[in-house]
Amino acid sequence: MIKFNQKEIFALVDCNNFYASCERVFNPALKNVPVVILSNNDGCVVAMSNEAKALGIKIGIPIFQIQNIVKKHNVRVFSSNYALYGDMSYRVMSVLSSFSPEIEIYSIDECFLRLDGFRKNLKEYGIEIKKTVEKYTGIPVSVGVARTKTLAKITNRIAKKNPIYEGVLDINQFDEQKIDDLLVKISVDDIWGIGYRKAKKLKKFRIYNALQLKKAPELMVRKNLGGVVGLRILWELRGTSCIPLEMITPDRKQIVCSRSFGKPVANIEELTQALSAYTTRAAEKLRTEQSVATVIHVSLGTNRFKKEPQYHNNASLNLPNPTAYTSELIHYALFLLKQIYKTGYKYKKIGIMLCELMPEKDVPTDLFTEKEKEKKRKLMKIIDKINIKYGKDTIRLGSEGFEHKWAMRRSYLSKRFTTQWKEILEVHI
Repeated sequence: MIKFNQKEIFALVDCNNFYASCERVFNPALKNVPVVILSNNDGCVVAMSNEAKALGIKIGIPIFQIQNIVKKHNVRVFSSNYALYGDMSYRVMSVLSSFSPEIEIYSIDECFLRLDGFRKNLKEYGIEIKKTVEKYTGIPVSVGVARTKTLAKITNRIAKKNPIYEGVLDINQFDEQKIDDLLVKISVDDIWGIGYRKAKKLKKFRIYNALQLKKAPELMVRKNLGGVVGLRILWELRGTSCIPLEMITPDRKQIVCSRSFGKPVANIEELTQALSAYTTRAAEKLRTEQSVATVIHVSLGTNRFKKEPQYHNNASLNLPNPTAYTSELIHYALFLLKQIYKTGYKYKKIGIMLCELMPEKDVPTDLFTEKEKEKKRKLMKIIDKINIKYGKDTIRLGSEGFEHKWAMRRSYLSKRFTTQWKEILEVHI
C-alpha cells in the first residue's frame, strides 16, 4: 500500500561537476578550463567540467582515445582523488545540515532537505543555501524545491541546466500548467528511478517524457514499472509525496575493498601486501560504522581481456568470533589467499569482502575473552585516531609493505589538501 503525504516539501541540493569542482577549489587556475577526472588506473573519464563536455568528451571514454583533444584544447587531466572528494563531501553535507533538521545524504554530491513548515520564501532560502555552501566550501551547487523527491530531482536538473534560474528553482511557485511545461522537456530516461530498460519499455507505449508518464494510466504503469515502485514514481510526478526521507542510513550488509593493480602481479609477496592494505581499509570502514564482520571473503583473478593463461578463484570463511580487529581480519584473509593462490599466472585484481555485518554492541559478551577484546578495541581506536589526525597509513601493519609497486596507476593525482598535513595547501606571499 502506498502512503501519501500532501504536506511535505523537499529540496535537492546537488554539487555541480563535483569532482572537477573539488580540484578547482585548491587550484583557481582551473577555472573556465576543461577538466576531466579518470577512473582507477587512469583508464576512462568518469567526471568532467562543463568546458570538457562542450568539447564533446563523453563519460566512459578511454583517455587514450581523446589524447588529440586533450593536447589541442589543453584539457587538464586528474586521477581520482577519493580522499579529497570524500572530505569535501563531508564539509558540504555539514553545511547543509544547518539549513534543515531533516536531511538525507543521497550520494557523495547530493542531499535531500525537508523544508515543509518553514515560514520562508523557499526560492530565497535556496539562494541562501547555494551562497552559504559556496562561501564555506568553494563548491557550487544547484537547488531544486518541490513537493516530492522525484519532482525535486527534476527541478534541480532544470535549475542546473537552464541559466535563467541561476541554479535555484522552486516549482511550488508555479501553477499546474507551468509545471507541465517543464515536465514535457524531461526525457523519461532522466526521471529518478527510471533506468535504461524501463525507459525502453515506456517508449514502446509512446511515453517519451515526464509529462506523458505523469498522465499515463495507472494500470499500465503498475504492470510495466515494477508494481508499487512504478506507481510511486507516477504519483510523485503528480505532486503527491510517497517516497519518504531516509534520515537514518540503513546498515550495510557487506563492505568490499577491491582494486585492479597498476601492473600485473605474479608473486604472492606482492599479493599479500595488496590484500593486507585492502583489508585494513575495509576494517577502518567497519569500525567507522561501529560494526563487526562474521564472514570474510577473498577473490583473486587475472585480466580477462588479455590473451594469456586465465585463473579466477575465491574463498570464504566463517570467523570464529565477530570482529573489526585489523590484525585478526588480515590473518584470516591471508589464510584464504594461500588456499586459492596458484603460481604461473599474472594477476590483475584482488579483493576482500566482509560479510554478514552486525552492530558491535550486539555481539554476545564472553566473560573469558572480554578483557582481551577490550584491549583490541582500545588499540584500534588509538591507531584510527592517529591516522585521522596525521594522515592515512601513519601507522600500518608490516604485512602491507611500503613500496606498493602493485598500486593502481594515478599519474595525475592532485594533493590530498584536506587530509594530509604534508600535502596541505601552501600560499607564498
